Amino acid sequence: MRSAEMIELWRGGRPESLHRGHAVICDSKGVVEAWGIPDTVVFPRSSCKMVQALPLLESGAADSAGLTDRHLALACASHNGARLHLDAVRDWITGMGMGDDDLRCGSHLPRDKDEKRRLICSDESPCQMHNNCSGKHAGFLTLNRHLGGDADYIRPDHPVQMAMRQTFEEVTGETSPGFGIDGCSAPNFATSLRGLATAMARFANPGGDLRGQAMRRLVDAMRNHPALVAGEGRACTELMRAMKGRVAVKTGAEGVFVAIIPDLGLGCAVKITDGATRASEAAITAILVHLGVLEAQHPVMDRFLNGPITNWRGMVTGEMRTAAGFP
Repeated sequence: MRSAEMIELWRGGRPESLHRGHAVICDSKGVVEAWGIPDTVVFPRSSCKMVQALPLLESGAADSAGLTDRHLALACASHNGARLHLDAVRDWITGMGMGDDDLRCGSHLPRDKDEKRRLICSDESPCQMHNNCSGKHAGFLTLNRHLGGDADYIRPDHPVQMAMRQTFEEVTGETSPGFGIDGCSAPNFATSLRGLATAMARFANPGGDLRGQAMRRLVDAMRNHPALVAGEGRACTELMRAMKGRVAVKTGAEGVFVAIIPDLGLGCAVKITDGATRASEAAITAILVHLGVLEAQHPVMDRFLNGPITNWRGMVTGEMRTAAGFP
C-alpha cells in the first residue's frame, strides 16, 4: 500500500495538481481508520507541541511558576507574532527575570501583518519573541529553571530535551528512530503516523492520573484560547472556533496536522508527502467533517477546502476538492 490521493486542484474543468499523503485515526485501542500507510515515519514538527509541554506540567514546573491556561496555550502555539502573542510571551519571560537573550529559538519576521509592518516601517529587527515557537521555548525555560539545567536547553542531551524524548516515546508508544533539528533549533523526534495519532488519542481520552490531568489541561487551554495557538486567519484558530471548542487541532511544518477529539475519544494525524500546508489544512478539514465534528456547510469550509480559487483580479480560476475515496 502506498500514499493515498487526498487533495486535488482543478482548473478549466481539468485536474491540475494532486496532493498525496497518509492519515490515521486512532482511539485508545488502536487504528480506527487510515489512508495510505499508517506506519510511515514522520517528523511531527510543531504538531506535537502539546506533547512537548507535558513535562512542564508533570514536573510541577508549571504550577510552581503559577502558569495559567493562557501560558499553556502559548506553550502549544505556532503563533503569528501579533502583539497579543508578543506581549504575552514577554510578560512570561520577564516574570521569570529573563529576557530575549535567554531564548534559543532564533528570530524571524512575524506573520502578523500589523506587527510586520511596524517593524519594517520603524527599521526595527524582530526579536526571538517574534518567533512562532517562542511560547514553546518560554515553556522550555520554565522547565529548565525547575530542573536546574544549564542555559543551552536545546541540546539533545540536555535534561529538558531528555525529558521531551522520554515523554514523546511514552505517549506515542514507540521508540523514536531518531531526531532532526526543528526550525526553532530544538530536537524534533520522529515517530510513525500511527504513533502520532495514538498520542493524540491519549490526549482525547486521558486517565485520571497526573499525566491524564496534564493532558486535559493542555487540551482545554488550546480549545479555550484558539487565538493564542495560532492567530487570526490561521487554520488552527479558525477550525477550533468553528467547532466551538469541541476539538483541538494543531498544524506542523511540511504538511503535518493533528486533531484531538475528546467527544469521540479519537486522535488524528495527517502527513502530506509533498509538504504542502494548503493540502494538510484541506485534509484535516475533510476528516473533521467526515467524523461529524465540523459542519459540512460551515463558512470555514470555503477557506480551507471547498472555496473557489481566484486570481489577482478576483476571477474564479479553479477549485480544491477531495480525491475520490478520501476521506
